[in-house]
Amino acid sequence: MIFAMKVLLLTQVLPYPPDSGPKIKTWNTLKYLARQHEVTLVSFVRGDQSADAAVLQKYCRAVYPVTMSRHPAYDAWAMLVSLAANQPWMMLRDDRAAMRQLIARLSAESHFEVAHADQLNMCQYAARVGGARKILDAHNALWLLYQRLAGTMGAGPKKWLLERDWRLLKRYEGSLCTNFDAVTAVSDEDKGALEEAIASQGKKLKKQAAPITVIPIAVDTDELPVVERQPDADHLLHFGTMYWPPNIDSVRWFLDAIWPLILAQRPQTVFDLVGSRPPQEFTLRGQADRRINVTGYVKDPLPYLQSAGAFIVPLRAGGGMRVKILEALARGLPIITTTLGCEGIAVENERHVLIADSPQDFAAAILRVLGDRQLAEMLARNGRQLAEERYDYRSACRPLDQVYEARP
Repeated sequence: MIFAMKVLLLTQVLPYPPDSGPKIKTWNTLKYLARQHEVTLVSFVRGDQSADAAVLQKYCRAVYPVTMSRHPAYDAWAMLVSLAANQPWMMLRDDRAAMRQLIARLSAESHFEVAHADQLNMCQYAARVGGARKILDAHNALWLLYQRLAGTMGAGPKKWLLERDWRLLKRYEGSLCTNFDAVTAVSDEDKGALEEAIASQGKKLKKQAAPITVIPIAVDTDELPVVERQPDADHLLHFGTMYWPPNIDSVRWFLDAIWPLILAQRPQTVFDLVGSRPPQEFTLRGQADRRINVTGYVKDPLPYLQSAGAFIVPLRAGGGMRVKILEALARGLPIITTTLGCEGIAVENERHVLIADSPQDFAAAILRVLGDRQLAEMLARNGRQLAEERYDYRSACRPLDQVYEARP
C-alpha cells in the first residue's frame, strides 16, 4: 500500500513541452508521481513559459516558475567564485537568490514529506526543505560525464577547466549522496560512478550513504506511436539539443571521420541534423553541402522521422542514458550507435540496434541498414517491443514507490 505524500519537486528546466532528454525524463517521472502523490512543482524557466506551466497544472497542486537568465558576465563571476572557493562552477552558476527565497517561503507555509531534487543542480535547494525526506534524482553522474568529455579534447584552457570541474563535481556528488536520504541513478554504470564518488570521500564520510536505486529513464509509449516511415526512407537522422557539448563532439566526429566514408559508397545520402542551437560550424557546413540539412529546433519532427532510413547516435562522451535512443526505439526507427551511446539501455547488438565504435565500422553499419530493408525493419520491430516491455513509465518508474516509502 503506497500512501499519498506531499512532494516538492524541484527541476532545473520546466518539464514541458517534453522536447529534450532531461525534460522527457522529468515529464514522465512527474506523471508517475502525480498518480499517487500531491506534487508541488518548482522550476527554473527561461522567458515566458506560462502556457507550458498551465499544462503542468493538470498534474500538480501548484506550479511555481522562477526565471533563470543566463549572461556571460554572471557565468564569469561564478567562475571567479569557483576558483576562489574550490567549488564546482556549475553549481555556483545555478545558485539564485530568488529560488532560495521561494523555497524558504514554501517550506514555512507547508510541510513537505519529500523534497525531490531533479538533477544535481537542484540539491542545493532541496537541502533547505526542513523535515522532508530528501531525494537526489540523478540524471547522470556528472563528474563522469565531464571526465569523459575532457578526454575527447586536446590540451588547452577548456580541457583544463573541465578536468578541474570533474574532480570538484566528484567530491560534491559524493558528499550529497551521503547527506541525502535516497539517491536514484538511471543505470548500473552511473550507480557505480556515484558509489566511486562516495568512496572517494574516505574519512570525510559523516554517515553511511543510503543505497542507490537504479530507475531507468522512462518514456510514454502511448505518446510515441510507431512512425510509418516512407517506403524509400533513406536519410540519416541525428536528433538532439545541439548546444550540449557531447552532442557537438559526436556530430563533429561523424562529419569529419564517418560521413566521407558513407559518401564514397553512397554519394546521394542526406544527413538531417535536427536540434536547437546548432553551432555555426555545422550551419556553415550545411550551407556548403546541400546533403547536410541543419534544421535547428523544429516543433514537429515527424517529417524527419518518416524519411529516416537510420537514426544515428555517434556518441563518444556522456553519462546517464540517451533518451533519444529510447524515443527512437519506441518510434520504431533502426538505430546505429556506439557502445557508450547505448550505455545503460538493455539493447542487444544486431537485435535492437547496431553498435560500432570506429569510423569504419560505424559507416559500414549505416550502409548495411540503408541497403537492407529487412534488417532495418527487424531492428525497428524489436526496438519497439523493448520500449514497451521495459521502458514505459508505468512500469519503469515503479521502484520510486519503494524509494519514497523507505525510512532510515
